[in-house]
Amino acid sequence: MADWAFVQTHPSQELAQLHFFSMKKVEADGVVEFFITVKEYAERNQQFMKFYAESDKQVNQKTAPFTPFGWGETLASALADCMTEINRYPYEGEFIKVE
Repeated sequence: MADWAFVQTHPSQELAQLHFFSMKKVEADGVVEFFITVKEYAERNQQFMKFYAESDKQVNQKTAPFTPFGWGETLASALADCMTEINRYPYEGEFIKVE
């Protein structure tokens, strides 16, 4: 356990270290950049997750809006799950202008 995890005084605090990533998704209408935040909990959260990743943008906005997420035992597995969900559905929002 990393030393920062010992700062938490009660499990209800759900202390987490944040890891930040970005990825670009290329679609027919353009390119969109997603920012992904992965929380590494000091102790498993109320859902017993150690790592939880979530995108800053939704996908599938016009049909059934969905915020991509992922979770797992490692940072890589949570991040990979989130990226899989980003790629699974179309992005139907604003695109980056590519010149």
